[in-house]
Amino acid sequence: MWESIASVAARESELWADSLRPEAERVEVEVFSTLGPERHALGVETIYEGYLVHYGRSRLFAPADPDTALLLGDYLYAQGLVLVADTGDVAAVADLAELISLCTQARADGRDGDGAAWAATASTLGAGDLDPARDALRLTGDSGPLEAVARAAVGDAACEGTLAAHARLME
Repeated sequence: MWESIASVAARESELWADSLRPEAERVEVEVFSTLGPERHALGVETIYEGYLVHYGRSRLFAPADPDTALLLGDYLYAQGLVLVADTGDVAAVADLAELISLCTQARADGRDGDGAAWAATASTLGAGDLDPARDALRLTGDSGPLEAVARAAVGDAACEGTLAAHARLME
C-alpha cells in the first residue's frame, strides 16, 4: 500500500517526489482503512494521507512549504477518490467527499471530532445514513453520534485503537 501511494505520487510530479520522506522515516501504519472494506483500503489511506498532509503529521511526505503541502494534500484527496471510484462504489465516493468537507469545516471552525467522523465513515463506507450524525458535528460540534456509529459497526476495541492512532498523527 505505502509503496503504491508513494510511487504513484512521485510519478505524477517531481514536486511530490521531492516531498517524500526517506524510507527509514516513513510511518507505514494503516489507520482508518482497517475499519472498512478491503477493496477501499488503498483509496481510504490515500485520502487520509492527504488529510494528514493538510492537518497532521504525514506518514509518507514532508512537504517543503505550506503551498506544497496544500497542493499535495489536495492531490492525495483526488487520487484516493479516483481509487475508490474505480471500484464502482459511487456511494463510497459520496461518503468520502462528504467526510472531506465535514472535516475541513470542523478544522476551520476549530472543532474536534474529525477522528469520529473518519471512523464512522470508514466503518460504514457506502452504506449511507450518516447525515444525522454528521449534522451533529457540523451544527453543534457534537462528535458523539459519529463515534457511536463507528463503535456499533466495528466494536469498542477497534474504534478506540483507530482513534488513538489518529490522535498520535494529529499531535
